[in-house]
Amino acid sequence: MLIKGSQRGGAKQQAHHILLGKENEHVEVYEVRGFTSDNPHVAFQEMYALSLGTECKQFMFSVSMNPPLDEDAPPEYFENAMASIEKEMELKNQPRIVVFHEKEGRRHAHCVWSRIDLLEMKAINLPFYKNKLNEISKQLYLKHGWELPKGYIDRQFSDPTNFSLEEWQQAKRAKEDPKILKRLFAQTWQASDNKQSYMQALKEYGFTLARGDQRGYVAVDYKGKFYSLSRWSGVKSKQLKERLGDPEHLPSVDEAKADIARKMTKTLDGHLQQVRGHWQTKLKPFRRVVRKMRDQHATERERLAKEQKARWQHEEKLRVLRLPKGIKGLWHRVTGKYQKIRAINEKETRQAKERDKAQKQKLIIRHLKQRQKLQKKLAKLRYDRNEAMLSLRLDMGQYLEMQEKDRPNLTDKFSKKLKDQERDDPDFDREL
Repeated sequence: MLIKGSQRGGAKQQAHHILLGKENEHVEVYEVRGFTSDNPHVAFQEMYALSLGTECKQFMFSVSMNPPLDEDAPPEYFENAMASIEKEMELKNQPRIVVFHEKEGRRHAHCVWSRIDLLEMKAINLPFYKNKLNEISKQLYLKHGWELPKGYIDRQFSDPTNFSLEEWQQAKRAKEDPKILKRLFAQTWQASDNKQSYMQALKEYGFTLARGDQRGYVAVDYKGKFYSLSRWSGVKSKQLKERLGDPEHLPSVDEAKADIARKMTKTLDGHLQQVRGHWQTKLKPFRRVVRKMRDQHATERERLAKEQKARWQHEEKLRVLRLPKGIKGLWHRVTGKYQKIRAINEKETRQAKERDKAQKQKLIIRHLKQRQKLQKKLAKLRYDRNEAMLSLRLDMGQYLEMQEKDRPNLTDKFSKKLKDQERDDPDFDREL
């Protein structure tokens, strides 16, 4: 069943929405759990009152559960769905209200949980709840043998030449689900009635119809992996031949992989340019910060140098004035006072030089720390940028290998070398 959820506040509005339900033909309060009252209106007020002891504004987690239109879904199906949600979201034993709606022959349910943990008086965190609800929904479709909505398959299997960069990255992270694959092949077979429509149906999910080594029928995905249609779709070889004709007229697996590789190389090159442009834009403000910091540091060092020079000239003038000239100066030399004053001046000169040197070094250290702090951020950005570029280039390398079946696999052999080269990419702004 389709499951959608949201974190929200507004207990009064939520109660009005699911309890009155003017657009629905029938409204049934199925369960009120964990509240001091069995009255659902009072229960919503209680949820709001509990939230006042916290800083949480979205103190409810509201979920709608919609089974397929033509399928029978007894209450047990909804209870199982809610149990799975509570397990994944850590909402077990939280107060909740369950209401069934019926409209135009369709029955669905709403469940609203309180997010406030009574023991700790804080809201229960619900990270990635949309992804978790989608996974629960998908598993329920598989469990009850319902036909999967196309969207659940498209997220993982679709024409990769139409992938956006984000979709390509998601597809790489996704793990193949055998249950989804079997349902995909079964549905494409049932939805087609001839060779052309079947090939088109497979193409929509990123598969190419090809001839296997044993003259069988296989589907090749965009990664170059192939699947026996008789095994994965549950259709006998005789039925496949009747609809698809002689497999000899189909491209071989190697030919299909080469064709896929040519298309994917072009697609990935577009992704590569997109990544390059994205990072140039993302790093642009940092370049401005680097230039601004560099100029600011240069100005502060120049100011310090001028201040030290002016102070040195003033102190040097005072030291010179200590040494009298003429007859008085001669008398100081005879009496030994001149040597004493000169020794004092030399000592003060050394101390002034050490003071100025220490002051300059202190400023340099402060500048270095500021620059190093910024550089850590830049280094992280540069690493992420280069890893993204490297990942796409390795993908392109694998597709280039697919184009030439006799070409040795170089990806593993040179992956480290590629990483080293990519991390020292000369087109990266060295100013950073």
